[in-house]
Amino acid sequence: MNYSWNWGVLLQSTGVGDTTYLNWIVTGLGWLLVIAIVAWSIAMVLGSILGIMRTLPSKTARGIGTAYVTLFRNVPLLIQLFIWFYVVPNFLPTPIKLWWMNDLGANTTALISASVGLGLFTAARVCEQVRTGIEALPVGQVNAGYAMGFTTAQLYRYVILPQSFRMILPPLSSELTNCVKNTSVASLVGVAEIISQMKTISEYTQNTIEIYTYVTIIFIVINFCLIQAMNMLEKRLRVPGLIAGDK
Repeated sequence: MNYSWNWGVLLQSTGVGDTTYLNWIVTGLGWLLVIAIVAWSIAMVLGSILGIMRTLPSKTARGIGTAYVTLFRNVPLLIQLFIWFYVVPNFLPTPIKLWWMNDLGANTTALISASVGLGLFTAARVCEQVRTGIEALPVGQVNAGYAMGFTTAQLYRYVILPQSFRMILPPLSSELTNCVKNTSVASLVGVAEIISQMKTISEYTQNTIEIYTYVTIIFIVINFCLIQAMNMLEKRLRVPGLIAGDK
């Protein structure tokens, strides 16, 4: 194998001023974090609302939640991103469409489309976690709440949600790491995040193995830190008998 190893490739100059390939990686990492934060925020808010809707007595609310999950879980993420980036802008009102296409930069529109698309896709998965957590609670607690005179809103606020969210922290950790890993798909709609930068650097330097190794390590470190943070949160909020752990 005639391969020229160069583990110091990231410190090489790009030929543009004093910029090195490490600067490109840092820039891509910044875009990755922006997409992940925005997408996860959308997923948690929308997914929680839909998860609650799927457990309400109202058939209409349950139907809306079920329809959303059925649609967004069964369409591949890549197709959803393409729809948000290439299709949806064409159906916007004319003033917004002109602003979107003429005033916003290509990377900005791609960033928004990727963040929204990933957020809506992940929301369907979070919805199912929330629904499962709510339905895992003993029915007696719900009946007791109604017997004490709680309204449905009060029951969810004071009894159901505080317990169910504690129960679903472990699976939410997996959804969070999946959300971060799925940001890599954003490179296919033009976002200059870390995967896009990795491909560009690899083409410029031909040090493919080294670049892929560095980016793999970055993803491992990010997700390891997220998992540790979620584990600490789980231990802090654990309720004996509701989730695995110390009694």
